[in-house]
Amino acid sequence: MTLPQLFALDLVAIAFLVFVLYFPRHRRRDMVVALLGINVGVLGVTQGLSSAGVSAGLGLGLFGVLSIIRLRSTEMDQSEVAYYFAALTLGLLGGFVVDPAWLSAALMVAIVAAVAVGDHPRLFAGYRHQVVTLDRAVADEAAAREQLSTLLGARVHRLTIRRVDLVQDTTVVDVRYQLGRDPAAGPPTSAAAAAGPTVPPTPALDPAGPR
Repeated sequence: MTLPQLFALDLVAIAFLVFVLYFPRHRRRDMVVALLGINVGVLGVTQGLSSAGVSAGLGLGLFGVLSIIRLRSTEMDQSEVAYYFAALTLGLLGGFVVDPAWLSAALMVAIVAAVAVGDHPRLFAGYRHQVVTLDRAVADEAAAREQLSTLLGARVHRLTIRRVDLVQDTTVVDVRYQLGRDPAAGPPTSAAAAAGPTVPPTPALDPAGPR
């Protein structure tokens, strides 16, 4: 596969990654600029190093330095970290001609497909992760689990008590849970609905009989 073909394939892959996968799912505009810029920048630098006869080790070193700089500059979700590394990797693959010729294209397709499947909204859609501060000191995990289950209205799969403050009477808990304790039960009913249908009162009978 020639370099122009690799460049075109990289541009198609990063455009699909950013405009079809990332932005419709996350709606973060500043990351669009970052993903496009880092991909094209790494693509250009990699091709420059390759043309100058520099070893691939320097390219991998560049990969690591850029990753550290970016990850320390701002806070990103784990899914956004995956998109960032995918953009970096696509740029590296687009800048080197490897043998066999189909390997670069296959790896690009595999990277984009892995991100598309792993970040699909329907994959583990009901699972959440939060750091919750309880308004009382709870040192027992079982008690914290019961309180969080009631508070979140969810099934708690795992929790870790991070800090118990006896002075402020608070507890910081890292919790992973699944929304909806019983999806088959349907939405919760109100108190009036739970009481059943309303039966109209029976009219009182006149002792004197009908007139």
